[in-house]
Amino acid sequence: MKPPVRPKTNPAVPRSAWARIRLFAMDVDGVLTDGTVQISSDGTETKSFSILDGMGLVRLHRAGVAVAWISGRASGATTARATELKIPHVIQGRTDKLVVLQELAATLGFTAAQCVYMGDDDIDASAIAWAGVGVAPSGSMPAALTAADYVPVRPAGLGAVREICEHILAARV
Repeated sequence: MKPPVRPKTNPAVPRSAWARIRLFAMDVDGVLTDGTVQISSDGTETKSFSILDGMGLVRLHRAGVAVAWISGRASGATTARATELKIPHVIQGRTDKLVVLQELAATLGFTAAQCVYMGDDDIDASAIAWAGVGVAPSGSMPAALTAADYVPVRPAGLGAVREICEHILAARV
């Protein structure tokens, strides 16, 4: 039996890699949230999103960095939060994350080296590996952690996205 994959504790992503970033794309559930979805008896769904992450994404957008959410499942809560934050690229109901990321990057005129992708599950691993900087929150599945170049200190849904925003913004100065 293989030992469990341990999060990378000493990331070696150079400042120059962060400075190249023009697109920050990410999964939603398990990245922007803690992976929990609440469903009421009437079928309504709620999710918790971090205000810290939201502010980081707004600041990235203002700095000219494209932001995209790529989710394997469609969700009204995701749509509502994306609308509130004015996220320009929201793709839901697609599990082929690598294909979506590559199509979006090509449409925007970006190379892999200019992209960060952050995901937490097996379906994210190929997109994480393709991106110039691949990121997986510490509680991610082994395939995502193995593919990642960087594992945030903050947990998913509680500032992990903001941490990546801060790296990108600091490298642009």
